[in-house]
Amino acid sequence: MSAPLGVGVVGLGAMGASHVDTLVTQVPGTAVTAVHDADAGRGAEAAARLSAREATDPLDLVADPGVDAVVVCSPDPTHLEIVLACVRAGKPVLCEKPLGVTAEESAQVVEAESAAGRRLVTVGFMRRFDPAYLDLREAVAAGAVGRPVLVHNVHRNAAPHPAATDESVVVNSMVHELDVLPWLLGGAVTGVHVRAPQGEGLRDPQLAVVELDGGRVLASVEVYLAARYGYDIRCEVVGTDGTVALRPPGTLVHAVAGSQGTPVPADFRIRFAEAYRRELLAWAGAAREGGATGATAWDGHVANLVSAAGVQSLHSGQSVAVPAASVPELYR
Repeated sequence: MSAPLGVGVVGLGAMGASHVDTLVTQVPGTAVTAVHDADAGRGAEAAARLSAREATDPLDLVADPGVDAVVVCSPDPTHLEIVLACVRAGKPVLCEKPLGVTAEESAQVVEAESAAGRRLVTVGFMRRFDPAYLDLREAVAAGAVGRPVLVHNVHRNAAPHPAATDESVVVNSMVHELDVLPWLLGGAVTGVHVRAPQGEGLRDPQLAVVELDGGRVLASVEVYLAARYGYDIRCEVVGTDGTVALRPPGTLVHAVAGSQGTPVPADFRIRFAEAYRRELLAWAGAAREGGATGATAWDGHVANLVSAAGVQSLHSGQSVAVPAASVPELYR
C-alpha cells in the first residue's frame, strides 16, 4: 500500500479551511502534513487538530520533505513567491486564483514552468469541475443550440468581502466568468467593456460586455457582490438553434413563511462543494504522478490579461481590447 500524498496547505481562512476539510474527509490517499497561516494561533490550532507540522514560513512548508504537493489559499499578493518556490522544488501546486496580482506576475509563473519543462501548476478555477457547468459545456460542444451567439452570466453574492475594491470586483469575482467563457465556448476573449451604475462607495454591481473571437460571440457578465439574498450563479448560452442554461444544483422546494421556492446557497463553498471535491480529487491524482490537471498556469495568465483589460475599461468607460498572446509549447 503506497504512502499517502503529503499535502501542505498555506492559508487557513474560509477557502483554506474548506480545502483542508475536503482533503481529510473526501480525498482518499492524501494527508495534510503541514500547514501555515499568518495568524499563528489559527495555524497552531489546525496543526494540532490534524497532527500536522505548523510551518512558521510558507517557503519552509514548500521545502518540507514531508510535503509532496501544496495548496495555496493565502492572500493574493503572496501567491507568486509560493508558486515559484513550488515550481523550483518540483512540487505540484494548486493555487487559488489569481495566480498573480498582475499579468506580469502570472507571466513569471508561465516562464518558470515552461523552463522546468513540465506542468506543476493548477489554478483554482473550480467551475471547470462543476457538474452543471460540465453539462452545459457538453451540450454546447454537441451543437445543442447551434452556433453560440450570446452568453448571459449572473454572479451574485450576499455581501462583499470587507476588503473588496472596485478593481477586485473584476479581478477576484468576475474573473471566474472571464475564465469560464473561453473554456465553455472554445474561443478567446478579444475585448471587454465594464460599467457600473452611478453611486457612492464600492462600484457594485458591475456589468461587462465581453467579446469573444472578435465579436463573433458576445457575453454579458453581471457581478453584484451586495445582492443580499444569497449566492446566485447563472449562465445561459443562446445559439442559432435554441438556448441552454445551467440549473442550480438541488431539487428541494420549500414552502416557508408564506412563500414557496428553492433555497439559495449562502456562499460559494456551499454552491460549489461538489466542484471543489472533484477538483481536489483530480488534482491529488495528478500530483501523485508528479503533474497537474485542470486550469493551467497559462489559463491563469490569460485570465489576468482579460481582468487587467476589464479594470482598465472600468476606469476609462471605454471598451478595451485584450492583447493576443501566443500559447507556449508546454500548454498546447
